Amino acid sequence: MKPFFVRVVLCSGLSLASLVPGRAAEERPEAARYTTKAAHDRDGIGKIYFGREIAQVMGHQGASWLERPERQTEERTDVLLDALALGPGEVVADIGAGSGYFSWRMAQKVGAQGVVYAVDIQQEMLDLLMSQMRRRQVGEIVRPVLGTVQDPKLPAESVDTILLVDVYHEFDFPYEMAQAMIRALKPGGRLVLVEYRGEDPAVPIKRLHKMTEAQVQRELAVHPVQFEKNIPTLPRQHILIFRKPRE
Repeated sequence: MKPFFVRVVLCSGLSLASLVPGRAAEERPEAARYTTKAAHDRDGIGKIYFGREIAQVMGHQGASWLERPERQTEERTDVLLDALALGPGEVVADIGAGSGYFSWRMAQKVGAQGVVYAVDIQQEMLDLLMSQMRRRQVGEIVRPVLGTVQDPKLPAESVDTILLVDVYHEFDFPYEMAQAMIRALKPGGRLVLVEYRGEDPAVPIKRLHKMTEAQVQRELAVHPVQFEKNIPTLPRQHILIFRKPRE
């Protein structure tokens, strides 16, 4: 539920073809095409992908929720960072970086020789984020990137690890975003999706803001990445790791 995407309104008179570039629509596998439904969940946008309704997101006004004091206890964000095992000098990307909660923590892991691309499509978020990064003295490591709803605007084959924490389920264009992120990965690079467990009704998160491991694998199977593992160490979330082949 990170504040990444400004929502595209799907009006009844607006065709999906007009939302997606023609070439991308032609290349997309039939199973990965979008549909819409008029009577949709109040937490969704009425746009369906692999049978899943895409969730609504909050705007930059909700940044304080990302920095809530109890977040580490609830989500064990320290355990997530340990599981990523980031090393000095690595290039990483924080997609839907929001206020920079993970950006500055990853900057500490990769050090002065590393790079953290903090990607968001809201300039207000990036302004807030960079203010935080300078205050935490990692402003030289973290680089703000203003992305779009279809492209994070990352350099091709430049990133070792791309991290998405509670954001993939809110992508307006999950197919196009996955394509673009995979292009940005170095051969052998990792795409890491952290999502609240949709299999567990005890996780106190709205239904559309959770995903099952099976659903994530289904959606990523149409892309040139291989599912590597699900690290089951977090109290409420999956850590799903996909790897871009070296060749």
